[in-house]
Amino acid sequence: MMQLAHAADVTVVGGGLAGVTAAVSAARNGAKVALINNRGVLGGNSSSEIRVWVVGATAHGAQKFARETGLMGELFAENQWRNPEGNPILWDHVVLDLVRAEPNITLFLNTEVREVEADGEEHDRVIRSVTGWQSGSEKLITFESPIFLDCTGDGLVGLLAGARFATGREDRGAYGEEWAPEVADDDMLGSTILFYTKDTGHPVRFVPPGITKDIEAFDLPLRRHIDPGMNGCDYWWIEWGGELDAVADNERIRDELWGIVFGIWDHIKNSGRFEADNLTLEWVGSLPGKREYRRFLGDHVLTQQDITGQTRFPDAVGFGGWSIDLHPPGGIYADDSPSKHLFGPGLYDIPFRCLYSANVRNLLLAGRDISASHVAFGSTRVMATCAVVGEAAGAGAALAVRRGVTPREITASHMDELQSMLLRQDASLLGVPWQDPSDLALKAVVTASSTLTRLAGGADGEPEPFPIGEADFGLLLPADPRIDVVRIGVDAARATTATVELWGTGGGLNHIPVEPLARREVPVEAGRGLLEARFDDVPPGGGEVVVVVRRNADLAVLAGAGRPPYGVLGLLSREPALDTGKPQSNAWSAFELRRRTPRFEVEPATAAYRPEQVAGGPARPYDGPNLWVSEGGGEQHVELRWSEERTIGRVELIFNDDVDEDLINLHHHRTPYLVPPELVKDYRIEVERTGGRETALSVTGNRMRRRVHVLDPATRAGALRVVVTATNGDERTMIVAVRVFET
Repeated sequence: MMQLAHAADVTVVGGGLAGVTAAVSAARNGAKVALINNRGVLGGNSSSEIRVWVVGATAHGAQKFARETGLMGELFAENQWRNPEGNPILWDHVVLDLVRAEPNITLFLNTEVREVEADGEEHDRVIRSVTGWQSGSEKLITFESPIFLDCTGDGLVGLLAGARFATGREDRGAYGEEWAPEVADDDMLGSTILFYTKDTGHPVRFVPPGITKDIEAFDLPLRRHIDPGMNGCDYWWIEWGGELDAVADNERIRDELWGIVFGIWDHIKNSGRFEADNLTLEWVGSLPGKREYRRFLGDHVLTQQDITGQTRFPDAVGFGGWSIDLHPPGGIYADDSPSKHLFGPGLYDIPFRCLYSANVRNLLLAGRDISASHVAFGSTRVMATCAVVGEAAGAGAALAVRRGVTPREITASHMDELQSMLLRQDASLLGVPWQDPSDLALKAVVTASSTLTRLAGGADGEPEPFPIGEADFGLLLPADPRIDVVRIGVDAARATTATVELWGTGGGLNHIPVEPLARREVPVEAGRGLLEARFDDVPPGGGEVVVVVRRNADLAVLAGAGRPPYGVLGLLSREPALDTGKPQSNAWSAFELRRRTPRFEVEPATAAYRPEQVAGGPARPYDGPNLWVSEGGGEQHVELRWSEERTIGRVELIFNDDVDEDLINLHHHRTPYLVPPELVKDYRIEVERTGGRETALSVTGNRMRRRVHVLDPATRAGALRVVVTATNGDERTMIVAVRVFET
């Protein structure tokens, strides 16, 4: 056995997606990082050992323009390219490669941290070191650093350091949460073990092992949908242990879940109710995928009201969008529904004050152990959201080391700097303006070869009618500067009167109708034509609006193939959502019309795609699409020009990879492309100086949203062009941001 010491700027304990993004974010911001994981693979619950699909703010498509960017976005995009079939083994290596690409990270796999040295009074603790046992190499390693991150999920480091935490369910009076129980208890969400099957092409028998449960004895087949075609997370509801201690009773929970898994498979194979002769078990998990345990207390506790009421925080460092998703503590044995969901109108902020301990001065948190009530945890716990807070916590850790301050002092004195760091790396942050004074693009005059100014679509080809007898139709539009006239293609079975309404979205976090603005009754003749509604007397409010055609049994909305201008979405309501008084994003589906173009025309011309948006502003849809879009195809460019020559050493580009498309790492659904068609494929950067314009660099085959180019040597230039010669399939060129720095 060897006893070793390892010093770093930042020590990250836990190699799930939160720990991975925390480590990479800290490393990219200059910190030397030790990343410690107790398993041989990274990814936590998403790894091939457990195989939970990675979901987040998109909520399986219920939220619009909600997919995470930054490091989680990189993982989604790389997996889409390398692993479109969702192979869990290949996903392991997508995650591992992200870490191994960072020279500032030293990775310690198979290392279980079980000792923490900390001192100080209860209200002001300090971690000095953590010690872990690396089993395969028989090394006892002590890790020292100024800042530690607990990304373990269960929160062992925080516990041993003396950090304040909560478990179980708070009572309703604790935070005034409607979804909290009347009386506090120790119940939590349970754990799950999943399984995979395959078709062997010949009959295979199944002899149940001794641990197998008789699932018919407790009527499970009557209460859950079981199908031989289901695999993996299709069985997310195999859940148990919420009434036990997820750590102390881990072995018991695993055995019970194994018994249930084999009982379900015994039912499929041997009950005679399914065509499953040729199916066999390919894989059964051996580790319970835990949902909940300790939640550490920070300077703010996120609550139900923060999520559904969309509290805007000055220290926002990320966003979530998954519903508040709570499960009965009894899990698979409960008579209740296996889950209940509460959506707000859109996305919500996560503040930095939830990402550090209130009483351990150098402890940051990321993942499912952040500072949140049990109810709010029902949303923040999903892995893509855990990765978002991991990236923010990692950047905060690097900044704390750089400035020699505590995480709490970042909130007080360095929040602008932290948010700027996150925006620069394209992290998932909304409503915070990009205003870094070192960005030369903010001082440039921006022009383009052409700009889309007409909001219209669906005129080409033979459109398909979408009946709206049982669903209100909504058309999300950028209102820049205003919406005066809207014409929508319809097919009327007979002459009728259409009720057309104009709604505001209630702010950049939402992309559904939230605030009523105007109502029109429009006569429609029988047959196909254009329904016209005028809103020229409605004061311009900017941002986004939704034009709603109320459900009408005599009407169908026409939509053709292809994609409408970016930022425009066709929506169908799943219920009379406008009449409930509680706007919820999942009540409006974009699935049926996503990547289809409703027939429509808008007056006046739009400024929503003007080229100057590439310099400053949000780098994703927020109160508008926030990007430059060319009018047509072919070679297109955007140009930045200064009043005098500048030194250009670094150019950072953000392209559009359609954050409205829901990507996933495993098998939930398949997207019909490897690279988003909106993404720029081939481009070059040109610089202009006294002698004329020259090409500084060229790129072909791009498949990344964010590209960073260092010009070596640094160049003096009076203008810079990004010239796009091809996209990955879209007719138009789109660029989200161009940022230019001296060094």
